Amino acid sequence: MSAPRERRDLRSKLLGRDVIRLGTTGLRTRPARAILSALGIAIGIAAMIAVVGISTSSQARLNEQLATLGTNLLTAKAADGLLGQKTPLPPDTIARVGLVEGVESVSGTGTLTGENIYRSNLISPDASGGITVKAADLGLLTVTGAKVRSGAWLNAATARYPAVVLGSTTAERLGVVSPGSQVWLGGQFFTVVGILEPVALAPELDESALIGIPIAESAFGFSGSPTIVYERSSDASVKDVRALLPATISPQAPDQVSVSRPSDALTAKNAADQAFTGLLVGLGSVALLVGGIGVANTMIISVLERRREIGLRRALGATRGHIRSQFLAEALLLSALGGVLGVVLGAAVTATFAVANGWPTSLPPGALVIGIGATLLIGGAAGLYPALRAARTPPTAALNG
Repeated sequence: MSAPRERRDLRSKLLGRDVIRLGTTGLRTRPARAILSALGIAIGIAAMIAVVGISTSSQARLNEQLATLGTNLLTAKAADGLLGQKTPLPPDTIARVGLVEGVESVSGTGTLTGENIYRSNLISPDASGGITVKAADLGLLTVTGAKVRSGAWLNAATARYPAVVLGSTTAERLGVVSPGSQVWLGGQFFTVVGILEPVALAPELDESALIGIPIAESAFGFSGSPTIVYERSSDASVKDVRALLPATISPQAPDQVSVSRPSDALTAKNAADQAFTGLLVGLGSVALLVGGIGVANTMIISVLERRREIGLRRALGATRGHIRSQFLAEALLLSALGGVLGVVLGAAVTATFAVANGWPTSLPPGALVIGIGATLLIGGAAGLYPALRAARTPPTAALNG
């Protein structure tokens, strides 16, 4: 019983550091092939890391904006009827909403149907540019969080005269770069007194020309009925206020009032972003799979080219397990090289894109861990067959080959 045990104890052993040294041998002797194979995996990992990083950086920027502007802004407007018609909101809607418990501030705008704005009276009436003329309540900026880029907002004095404030997109379409310009609005000249910054929570204002309610009533017969009502309440009261608004605005027909908030639009946007991210991650996974096939191809060719080496090592006492460990370690090292390179490239692309767009750079650590883990998993799977094939190669056949 002691002799077989002695023979087993005398069998060659392969230490961990020896496995790593042997695994790097093939990579060091064929550096160009190793780099190209690792690059295949690196591209897939970089694509996945960049997609996740850019998405999270965009989300971080959005969260920053929402933290500044708040998500407690509710908007109410007339809902579509059964036949697609809209019942106008009552003229005293803003006053009614202001009486609801929990409401902190309220404002609104009313669309002037049939009135258009042009750069001058020489422009064709058909070239309206899709700009909407609206009568605006003076508290609009406070409620929506809009800011004036240049000039000033309407006040109690200018609201009575032909003065207009342009949304950011409206100013671009009209070619107005500074206040003081004259524009042709509703058959008469109006003076531009201000230009707004883009309004994140009320993007419809970007394509609007805003005038005071008094001049809208006197010059265009505005009835005073708002088209959209904007309301701010405390975060804790948003849900309750939202439930009360339809009946408050239209007690006889609350179902004809639609109430929404920016978070609803953001939810839809995030769903679209997630679908797009899923598509790109899928493409990155395909690239990763192609890289894994490249690793498998490299390892199979390496086994065929190194048959004599395998036979010699077997003849000198290396076991099948030693040979299997050597080639499996080589595949894992090759994949790890591609994974690290891919993570670095993906992080660099994310940082560059975020800085170029003025976003905070955000890259979840979990994505980096998953990226490296995926490469090792694919590398191990890709290198398993070549390693088993090398281990099953008989020493005599390998030396004669």
